[in-house]
Amino acid sequence: MTSIDPAVASVLDSRPAKNDSDEDDLLESLENDSTLDSFREQRMQQLHEELSRAKHLRNQEHSQYTEIGNEKALMDIVNTGAMLSVVHFFKSDFRRCGIMDGHLETLAPLHFDTRFLRINVDNAPFLVTRLKVQVLPCVIAFRKGVSIDRIIGFEGLGYSEDTFSTKDLERRLVHSGALPREKLTETHSPGDGRGLDVYGTRKGPSRADNDDDDDWD
Repeated sequence: MTSIDPAVASVLDSRPAKNDSDEDDLLESLENDSTLDSFREQRMQQLHEELSRAKHLRNQEHSQYTEIGNEKALMDIVNTGAMLSVVHFFKSDFRRCGIMDGHLETLAPLHFDTRFLRINVDNAPFLVTRLKVQVLPCVIAFRKGVSIDRIIGFEGLGYSEDTFSTKDLERRLVHSGALPREKLTETHSPGDGRGLDVYGTRKGPSRADNDDDDDWD
């Protein structure tokens, strides 16, 4: 993954294209945009290349939050199918897993470089044992099949143990190298789960009152 000129990244992140027709319209509008008069030729070339790369990756199911039904398919994607991947090990009846799902669903369309995946732990007995997944939600980030970050429950996110925003999660994944750069802005905040507790509400019982550790082992 090559380094992107900050000016190019700013344009890409502020005016994301979601499908092929959007990309064509974006390219046409950018070429006629007076704010790009100061762009050097190589910047415009990089912009074209990044949009083409984004289209190619989206055709390979990047920019989606995808549930994988079996662990062999998951291992194929993580080890050989994607340079970067973020995998959520979950159980459908665990409240905190549902909260984590909401944050990852918000990030996936913004970060086409990274595959966002989820797998039910019941369908991944080998990986659960191999990766020592014991507390849910468990989010593990991989680069070329090698683990580069692990988020157990909501540890290390936000200002309190049970409250964090999607921006907190994005910043954590950028810091570990699972995402190339921060892209979330205030325009994405309405659905980002900002300030949600383990019940998905703005305010709720503290962990001390509800010691609901999702330790399913």
